[in-house]
Amino acid sequence: MCAPGAACKRAWPMKKIGKYEVTREIGQGASSTVYLGHDPFAKRDVAIKVVFPQILKDPERGKLYTHLFLNEASLVGKLNHPHIVQIYDAVVADALCYIVMEYVPGGTLEIFCNEKKLLPVERVVEIIFKCTRALDFAFRLGITHRDIKPANILIVGNDATSGDIKISDFGAAITANVDHTQVSGIGSPAYMSPQQVKELTLDHRTDIYSLGVVMYQMLTGQLPFQASNNYNMVYQIINTPPTAVSQLRKDIPAALDGIVSKAMAKDLEDRYQTWEEFAHDLAQAFRNKAVKAPTREFAESEKFDTLRALPFFNDFSDVEIWEVVRFSQWRNVPPGEVIMHDGEPGDFFCFLAEGELKVTKNGKILNLLTAGDCFGEMAVISKATQLRGADVVALTESKVITVRGETLKRASETCRMHFYQSFLEVLANRLTLANQRLAAF
Repeated sequence: MCAPGAACKRAWPMKKIGKYEVTREIGQGASSTVYLGHDPFAKRDVAIKVVFPQILKDPERGKLYTHLFLNEASLVGKLNHPHIVQIYDAVVADALCYIVMEYVPGGTLEIFCNEKKLLPVERVVEIIFKCTRALDFAFRLGITHRDIKPANILIVGNDATSGDIKISDFGAAITANVDHTQVSGIGSPAYMSPQQVKELTLDHRTDIYSLGVVMYQMLTGQLPFQASNNYNMVYQIINTPPTAVSQLRKDIPAALDGIVSKAMAKDLEDRYQTWEEFAHDLAQAFRNKAVKAPTREFAESEKFDTLRALPFFNDFSDVEIWEVVRFSQWRNVPPGEVIMHDGEPGDFFCFLAEGELKVTKNGKILNLLTAGDCFGEMAVISKATQLRGADVVALTESKVITVRGETLKRASETCRMHFYQSFLEVLANRLTLANQRLAAF
């Protein structure tokens, strides 16, 4: 048994927890131990967070730990997003309470908040962008995280300079239709919004503030407010403006000052009102060249924001947009380049994100394509022929997005469904336009 008020930290020489095979211990917290396990039925590695029953019955902190555990357990199967750690299972029993989650190797962002190990500015912007989209997804489900900090953002894989991230630990989350006031003992003071430290009613804008603090720390290697005790920290959060990030690191463009400042605005009305606004400004930093794009030429934040703005993808969920980001190919096309050749076989279709193209047949212009147009899809969706029916040539510097037919076949069922629905709408619009032209003769 644990002593009253003490954390139960002890290794379990167990080979199984429920149906899960235990491999090794991977971490400990104040109220739980996390193990690497394996699900023999789903055939995947999992992380198992075990909370000892004695902790939940602790006379001093038992109610808080119970709240956190049950809160996280209630989210089983709800947060299916590429940048959120999935919760697969939860068990509440007298002898043992545990939550089974997606296992994410690679560690947390904490190490990259040290001024000696800072990531490139463009990588930080991309990470924060992905966080905004994930937290917007949660917000649309009525969930506010309330404990956003580097320790709760995980890196997928061993290379922190590329790849994905995943947000974890929704135990402190508040959900729609419940009391949104601060609960004492939840959250990390350095990342709390002024509203949170004042124990006021909270909404998603408290997470926007906290993510702004994470961005500040990842850019500069230091917290915006530093104090020897929580009282001084709270005073600064409420009253003191932080130093601009560009003053603390030479390679930070001034454009990011405004983004960080708006995310961390003390007054709710001055802060970003939506996750979309925050994400849009981050993507614009790449588009406007304020932040150089990563070495792969197009930042994932720019890709996501571009696709999200195209009418073709109106009915796609954010999860499906991220899927398209991953399997699509992007390139800049110079004026005069022939993108598709009349009579040649084709196994891909394209979207025009920027610029202007012309469609020609035997030297005659059939159509002009502008941003948002889809072209070449008939050679992919038609079983009769996969031959191109015309040339497609760039008139101006253009940004072209390519999707291959074989890749689309391997996409998720819902993603494919939305592609085919949008294809039907494109074809219907073209038929309507053709009929209007015929009627004009």
